[in-house]
Amino acid sequence: MTRRIKGHLQALENEAVYVFREVAAQFERPVLLFSGGKDSIVMTWLAQKAFRPGAVPLPLLHIDTGHNFPETIEFRDRFVEDMGCRLLVRSVQDSIDRGRVQEETGPDASRNALQTVTLLDALKELKVDAALGGARRDEEKARAKERFFSHRDRFGQWDPKNQRPELWRLYNGRKAPGEHFRIFPLSNWTELDVWQYIRLEEIPIPHLYFSHEREVVRRNGVLLANSDFIELMDDERPELRRVRFRTIGDATCTGAVESEANSVEAVILETGAARVTERGGRSDDKRSEAAMEERKREGYF
Repeated sequence: MTRRIKGHLQALENEAVYVFREVAAQFERPVLLFSGGKDSIVMTWLAQKAFRPGAVPLPLLHIDTGHNFPETIEFRDRFVEDMGCRLLVRSVQDSIDRGRVQEETGPDASRNALQTVTLLDALKELKVDAALGGARRDEEKARAKERFFSHRDRFGQWDPKNQRPELWRLYNGRKAPGEHFRIFPLSNWTELDVWQYIRLEEIPIPHLYFSHEREVVRRNGVLLANSDFIELMDDERPELRRVRFRTIGDATCTGAVESEANSVEAVILETGAARVTERGGRSDDKRSEAAMEERKREGYF
């Protein structure tokens, strides 16, 4: 059944589809960065709309930390197969084994920041000239500075003070050899927009986004899932709570929220009332006031 989207969601969908088609017109080797989270799922859905009745003309690229929720990986593989897309996976563990990065140690150790090297190596290996990501401006103040077409130099670095103007939906994809672009079709979407679109389009998503019972550990105000990936401190004891996740990245730094929202409609109501951004529960963003911007300057998503 064809569903008719109206109002601002139709405008956002049209904008994203236009950006996808601009990428196909201006770049030769684009990839879509895919994590199995709601934003990259919506991105893949929009890519199908942009290029139907043909196949999506770009592969999906997952940078796997090795510390993902098992449910996310299971959903990723099933979703990609159902969508008929090609999935490429590059592993942080491989980067560690090759000596490209060094594993963090201690109770707050995470592989989240290590993804940057793995990503940049993958983009170089695959000769990628445009990497499409699901970042949105409402997520975090550093991401609010991004353009739709965000230039990266030959080292994969971002200079927020030297970005190109984007007037009248004109996107400048010119680059020198070795440089590439990060493209953000969902820039003007909000978390609430994403959930409303998921509801209207009936898009499948991992059940981690819905309320369920899980063992968690409270650390620095964040509820982390108890798993083999985190090292418990002496005063920490896992407790069973009813939670859901607003983001589902690396399990070592992705915090849960206590919630009874067990349907898309309930999540929409909860999101509309929320006063903390979805990345407010990410412990990696709390390492410094400018943690995200520092990582983005180095080549992070």
